[in-house]
Amino acid sequence: MFESTKVGRSVSKDDFKEQQEDLRTQLLLAQRDLKDSDIPVVVLISGVEAAGKGEVVNRLNEWLDTRGVQTFAFWDETDEERARPRYWRFWRSMPPRGEISILFGGWYQTPIEHRFQGHCSDAELDGELNRIVDFEHMLIQDGALILKFWFHMSEEDQKARLKELSRDDKSRWKMLPDKSKFSEQYAAFEQVAERVIRHTDRGDCPWYLVEAEDRRYRDLTVGKTLLHAIRSRLRETPPDEPKTSGGSPELPSGANAQITLLDQLDLSLALDKDTYKAEMKRLQTEINELAWSAYNQKRSTVLVFEGVDAGGKGGAIRRITTAVDARLYRAIPVAAPTDEEKSHHYLWRFWRHIPRAGYITLYDRSWYGRVLVERVEGFAGDAEWRRAYSEINRFEEQLVDSGVILLKFWIHISQDEQLRRFKDRESVPYKQYKITDDDWRNREKWPQYKDAINEMVVRTSTKHAAWTLVEGNDKPYARIKVLKTVCDTVREALKHAPEPTSGYLPCGEKRPEQTKPEQTKKASNGKSES
Repeated sequence: MFESTKVGRSVSKDDFKEQQEDLRTQLLLAQRDLKDSDIPVVVLISGVEAAGKGEVVNRLNEWLDTRGVQTFAFWDETDEERARPRYWRFWRSMPPRGEISILFGGWYQTPIEHRFQGHCSDAELDGELNRIVDFEHMLIQDGALILKFWFHMSEEDQKARLKELSRDDKSRWKMLPDKSKFSEQYAAFEQVAERVIRHTDRGDCPWYLVEAEDRRYRDLTVGKTLLHAIRSRLRETPPDEPKTSGGSPELPSGANAQITLLDQLDLSLALDKDTYKAEMKRLQTEINELAWSAYNQKRSTVLVFEGVDAGGKGGAIRRITTAVDARLYRAIPVAAPTDEEKSHHYLWRFWRHIPRAGYITLYDRSWYGRVLVERVEGFAGDAEWRRAYSEINRFEEQLVDSGVILLKFWIHISQDEQLRRFKDRESVPYKQYKITDDDWRNREKWPQYKDAINEMVVRTSTKHAAWTLVEGNDKPYARIKVLKTVCDTVREALKHAPEPTSGYLPCGEKRPEQTKPEQTKKASNGKSES
């Protein structure tokens, strides 16, 4: 694979000077056109040590307008990053539409290093690479342009470059002597790199292998490739949305043939006042104790509340937040996305609020808006909301795999009960802010929302993140069911360490009980233990 990066390509000083001036001009023009588009550009920089990755990034920042470029290095994880799911740090680095992010290593750095160091097997590496392919495909479907550069050179050229860097007091290589093992075992590292590149090289997101021995050739190649990719993408006309058949079967006519999961809920369930008070006191005491236990165990909790308008989400949330120490939770009300949020993938704004280890986030409405209100109201195209089911499932898998305790509630009420609550809100002054014209318009689309809710539950109620359907006509009953479900689930989760549920095997965390000395030795020799 890497033979083409060891042929001795070079560019003379004069040729570089002449081409650089024109390239810089054209890059700035392309960047100006990019700013007016809806295309975010992600540039990943990877390669062998001493290939000049930092020099390339500095050159790109010199050639481009840095006001539209952000650069991120993923060297050591911060305490803030270690306390959240791994991909949280990458979502934070995603550029808004029309801008560019340059990522050192990106989501490839940890899997490559950990496989090379023997902290995971080939099978575990492949599992993480499957997740990366899914992640990149999701970003591309949302309109992102991803360019992945791998800088390579021969072992002899690398040794010469390292010797040069060892005499440079400003060299990062000199400041990080533990990196020397990568040069000492060139062949083993090259074998891991080839496995990663072959697994993740896709037509819509290819790797660009760049010979790095000659700096001028290397820099011009990257600049010209970036320019060509941006220009080509800007010239493309947006593809027509594919015609998709419905995701649900076509049902026969007749009331009994059209029954949904919501129709099976017994909305007559209710609690008497004394039982409600006693249960509420007991459950609120327990939920506070569990919140502190989760904090001490560094287990995060994410609670998702969805439901029809006036269903009682706010009341259920308040019964939790009034019981838990305010320092342990954040309640996130989700409304229409802001301009900043619309300039990113729709999941970006939810990743931002994923809690630190030991804390709680409560979402009053959530990422399910993509398959509910955005679907029914036409804010998302047919292809967008249809692919959201799998995107959401993978998102929730990552949360659970990282140890997050995830609960999802749908609080349901009848149409008659909703009408009664709407009128009550209009007549009570301090409740009038809760009722809007949109609420009345949404009520007119009850059948469409009912179908959307049913499909949402069917497609996203999984083993790792099941929906809890709550009968909400009686508020006391609904609140007690929510609190009891939270207590039961958190209590059980705290008894056991989290286990991967997604089918992806982790390759990003050293687990001593699974990493034996002989495994490390074999991996270092470029051999697979699996």
